[in-house]
Amino acid sequence: MKDFIQVLRRFVPPYKGYLLAHIAVTLLSAFFTLISFWGIIPILQILFQTGEVQEVLTYQSIHIDWLSFSSWKAAVDSFQNNLDCYLAELIRLRGELFVLIMVCLYVVVTTIFRTGVMYLSSYFLIPLRTGVVRDIRNQINKKILALPLAFFSEERKGDIMARISGDVNEIESSIMSSLDMLFKNPILIFFYLVAMLLMSWQLTVLVLVVIPVVAYIITVIGKNLKRRSAQGQRQWGQLMSQIEETLSGLRIIKAFNAEEKIVKRFQKDNETFRRTTNKIFSRQQLAHPLSELLGTLTVAFVIGYGGYLILSEHSSISGPSFIYYLTIFYMLINPTKDLSKSVYAIQKGLASMDRVDKILQAESTITDPRHPQPLHFDRSIRYENISFRYRDQWVIKNVDLEIPKGKTVALVGQSGSGKSTLADLLPRFYDVQQGKITIDDTDIRDFTTHDLRQYMGIVNQEAILFNDSFFNNIAFGVEHASMEQVVEAARIANAYEFIMASEEGFDTNIGDRGCKLSGGQRQRISIARAVLKNPPILILDEATSALDTESERLVQDALEKLMSHRTTLIIAHRLSTIKNADIICVMHEGEIVERGTHNELTKRNGYYRKLCEMQSF
Repeated sequence: MKDFIQVLRRFVPPYKGYLLAHIAVTLLSAFFTLISFWGIIPILQILFQTGEVQEVLTYQSIHIDWLSFSSWKAAVDSFQNNLDCYLAELIRLRGELFVLIMVCLYVVVTTIFRTGVMYLSSYFLIPLRTGVVRDIRNQINKKILALPLAFFSEERKGDIMARISGDVNEIESSIMSSLDMLFKNPILIFFYLVAMLLMSWQLTVLVLVVIPVVAYIITVIGKNLKRRSAQGQRQWGQLMSQIEETLSGLRIIKAFNAEEKIVKRFQKDNETFRRTTNKIFSRQQLAHPLSELLGTLTVAFVIGYGGYLILSEHSSISGPSFIYYLTIFYMLINPTKDLSKSVYAIQKGLASMDRVDKILQAESTITDPRHPQPLHFDRSIRYENISFRYRDQWVIKNVDLEIPKGKTVALVGQSGSGKSTLADLLPRFYDVQQGKITIDDTDIRDFTTHDLRQYMGIVNQEAILFNDSFFNNIAFGVEHASMEQVVEAARIANAYEFIMASEEGFDTNIGDRGCKLSGGQRQRISIARAVLKNPPILILDEATSALDTESERLVQDALEKLMSHRTTLIIAHRLSTIKNADIICVMHEGEIVERGTHNELTKRNGYYRKLCEMQSF
């Protein structure tokens, strides 16, 4: 329960007004429940003519000592006596049938009020429930965007999707749906128990002995349910990961005739998830029959002991009052059972909350400084003796590099030499462990990530596009972009012609990840996006390596227009695309082993010349 209270403290405060309204209306609901069923006593007295109404002929004064239980008990007895006196007089004046009709009308009216406030108590929780779940989703989405790329290299995308969808839905259905039971039921139970104590403390003591035993049994089973639920949610995340991998790799799966293998792998994990789910549901379904059994046993004890008290010589409770007591006791059973069900549901939901918190409480290593420096780029970018590693092995080792403003620097080398990593350090997708990167002698960690990345445009080997229109993909990240600006960017990127040839021009949807476009077209849209941003610093990560010759020519032409008068860092696989670079740096096993112009490097018998000869061959 402590974990649940912690969840409420984190998410409920913005909606405390609704919670307070719910509690207030629930108090009214308990009050109307007690007074509406009080009509049972005079109805039974009239129908069965117990004679007790005729015997009470004198009114009694009511005095209450607020701290004395016996005083409250005497006050309730005096109040009941005075009502009996009033009913006796009314029967003598108007007859028993008239009084019976009036009491029935009283029960109907008070029941209308009771059911009305019961509806309001649940109604006030609706904005709280939906609002909390919305806030959790918003926080997860915001956190995902704030976390560094290193976090996602350790996580599976399908599992993250499962936490956003399945786990959040479980929180909604388990924890949030239990709010009504958890805040309403304790109030109702308290009022009913107080009323029962005032009517017969002997019977109520019996009830209070049984309820803790019931609660203990339910708690023991609930702990096991939380453990099973956490296991089930992990298995659901694995299934989501498999589905995501299947959708992403359908082309390869079909090409290698691996459909049967994928089917068997999924069926195996799906069966494991089914077995775990069976155990979870078995525990959940145990809640109702178990509480029903324990409740029936308690009722049997109460009826037996109540009958003994009524039949004894010094009876402390009358027959009609005992029926009213049983009615209140039955009203007590429902919130008690609901409370036990909510314990099961909360344990299941807390398991999902733990998985969601692995995202929400993950620490971001890429943080902004408390007192950021203004960013000005007038001279150069410098890598000063930097080293970087993902885990244990160093990927970048003691690299020094200067990129003067307006110059083009190219990084070449075999796969795994650290080229892309070196480029990723500049926009702070990762932070260096040793050394520093500066812009005009100011460490880039002294700027906000927003200001730093605002200065940069990135074109990757794989064009990352969104399931949206041409216009929105080109204008992505640029606020208030006009159609004229987007059209001009498309012209510079050699994308205007094929965009206008599409069905709806710039409003045409390009499909998931641009699947309706060719590789060259996707890359030119990516370049148009960088053109529109108009950044002073440009990073090109093998932007033409995956293209055919004709597409490469068009993309290279667009890149040359984009690179004009900009500071550019190029990661190149095809050496023909970087011959005109001002500086070419050759990387090998995380170090820069050669640097110079194309002509200077070809004259040496080093790594660069060997790369050129291999590509020429």
